[in-house]
Order: sequence, then C-alpha cells, then structure tokens
Amino acid sequence: MTGPGPDIRLVRPDDDLTWELDLSLRAWGGPPPGERQRRQQLADAAVQARAGRLLGAFDGPRLVASACYEDMRQWWHGRALPMAGVTGVKVAPEERGRGTGRALTARLLRLIGERGYPLSVLYPATGSLYRSLGWELAGAMREVSLPPRSLGSVPRVAGEVAEVALRRAGSEQAAEVTGVLSAIYQSARYCGPATWDVAATARWLADPGLFGYLAADGFLAYGWQGGNRELLVSCLMAASAETTRALWAVVGSHSTMAARVRARVPPDDPVSWLIREPDAEHAVRPRKHWMLRVLDAQAAIAGRGFPPAEVTADLRLEDEQRPANAGRWRLEISRGRGILAPCRTDTSRSSGPQGPVVLGARGFAALYSGVPMATLRRAGLALGGDPGTDEALDCAFAADAFLLDDF
Repeated sequence: MTGPGPDIRLVRPDDDLTWELDLSLRAWGGPPPGERQRRQQLADAAVQARAGRLLGAFDGPRLVASACYEDMRQWWHGRALPMAGVTGVKVAPEERGRGTGRALTARLLRLIGERGYPLSVLYPATGSLYRSLGWELAGAMREVSLPPRSLGSVPRVAGEVAEVALRRAGSEQAAEVTGVLSAIYQSARYCGPATWDVAATARWLADPGLFGYLAADGFLAYGWQGGNRELLVSCLMAASAETTRALWAVVGSHSTMAARVRARVPPDDPVSWLIREPDAEHAVRPRKHWMLRVLDAQAAIAGRGFPPAEVTADLRLEDEQRPANAGRWRLEISRGRGILAPCRTDTSRSSGPQGPVVLGARGFAALYSGVPMATLRRAGLALGGDPGTDEALDCAFAADAFLLDDF
C-alpha cells in the first residue's frame, strides 16, 4: 500500500462484504472450504446487525482491518450505564505492524465517545495496544468446573414446598430475559455484568445450540461442547434460593451423559455452598480478563452506584485521547450517588499534603472497577493524595467486577 494509509470509515451496505469474511479467515482462521457459504451468510448477517457500528480500514475496495462495538448496559453497584463492548478487532496479516490496528481502534474510541457512551469494555488480544489508548484491566469472566454428579442431589431447604415454575426461553422471551437479569443485577448490587438490548438478546436466544429456561426470578442458558461430553453454562442467575436450586438441578439432570460442567458465574456464586460434596475443582477462577475504558468521566461517576459511604476527594485526571476528562475535579459521593465536578485549584480543601490524587486514563478505569489504590500506586498508575484519601476511595469504589458475556 502506498500513500498516507487506509481509509477508515463506517462499513456501508453497498461495500463488498466478501472482504469481511476473507479478513476474518486470514486473521482468526475458520472452517474448511465447504463451510465458506454458510460462514459468508453468518458474516453478512453480523454486518447487517451491526449497521452503523462497524468500522473498516479500506485499501481501495479491499477491507484490511475492521472493528465494531456492541450496544450494551453495564451494571455497577445496582445501577446500569450505557457501555460499548468493543469486539471483532482484526487486521489482515500483511497490514500488521504498520499502525493500522491502532489507528482503527483510536477512531472507534472516538466514535463511541461521540455517541455518548460513558464506558467501554473489551477482551484484549494484545494489552499494549489497548493500554496505549486508555483501557485497563478491570475484571474477569470467571468459571467453575465440576462433575455433574455433584449437582445430582441438590439439597432442599426445610419448609420448601412449592415447585419453581420453569419454562423454556427462546427469542420470543428476549424482553423477559433482559428484565429478569436486570432485576437480579440491580438487587444484588453486582459490579460488571452487562445486559444487551432486546434485539441482540433475541438473536442470542435464537441460537439452536443454546437451551434456555426462565423463571419469574431466574434464568439459565447452556449448550453442549465437544459433542455431548461437556456442558457450558453461559448464564445461571437467580434471586431466590428456590430458583437457584431449581436451575442447578436442570444442569445436574445431565449427569448420566455429560462428563463435565463448566459454568460462568459471579465470584460469590452459591454453587460451592449449595452442593453436598465439594470437589477441589469447584473453585471459581478467572478464565478471561477484560479491560475497561472511561470515556466520559462525569457521566460515568453520575451513573454508577456506590455503597453508602461519604467521600470527598480531589482528583487530577490526565487523558490524551479524551481531553474533556482531563483536569482538576472534586469527587463527592453520598447516599450511593456520585458527582464529579470541575474544581478550581485554589479552592481545594481535601487535597492532602501531596496534592490531589493524580490518575491517567488507565488508573481511573482501574479505580472505577474496584482496583485498590495501593495496587495502583505500586503499578505507577496513581500519584499524589494521602493515605486517608486512598482509604476513602477504596471504600467508595470497592468491587469484584465480573462479566458473564463473551463478545
């Protein structure tokens, strides 16, 4: 390629979409040639579903890199904010190492910021690129691995009489599924889990390899892996003890067929306390780490939930990619809500002997997701402030952030 570089723009319906599949196969691999037609149909459908959210880097008509985002909402201590889930970032092999991937991702960052998203999340294939643009490690997708026999005899609670009403959930129940999950995340004050819009949830539930069950206060989704040797539970959430046991019992009913169950769960999922015979492999452990980017600092603080702490602190944020975030701020948290307001340097009353707490985009994202200040300081991501301010910030932002969704 000659000239200043590829033309980065939104992919249009009249673009030759065969290049999207070609790019995917070259970047990630794919099925044998006989499956190409089916993959092309899937690629075309994915492009259409992401209309207006898919960026491409073009060398003439040829697509040499692409990236998009999913429209999501992420829950933080009982409140949900709009979140752009960055996905599908891929660069043709011959284009790598020339800055195309960074230029494309920087343009996507600007696009989602212009569209009003306070937050963005991604699963990193390469941390250095995303860190250079302000994303930072925030949480993990966690899994528990256990033999189905452990779930075959989930104990009942004394006095439990009524059976939990379960029904199959397909694309027609997408709105109900979203509502049930939202209610659970809100009441549990979880940090990190996301919900999708109803259309995206419907597409997920329409997958013929996914089996869903819905209760008034719970939802289960799972599928087979490796033929019928393993079950992958992609979601099992419930608000009550009765529904929790009922949904795990559905999973355990496969004990005569499946050799293993892998389940994506919150860090404090009750399954390890629910079964009679715990196994060593029951430990909930991180499987994939994800990164967070704060695009609008004021909106991110205003939309996040907090514990009932009373906190006032001065911050100085540095953000080359999002200049509106940069500057001196007064953070005030009270009664579970937060405000980030511009602060004049000569009126600070809570800076401490070392001045305000200084955070770059990476440090602010990590703090937002619950990483302790002591960790940020040792990593060189926080400066200034004082021990009392650190303790107050740790109490306000405390979280064990997790995601169930892979995107």
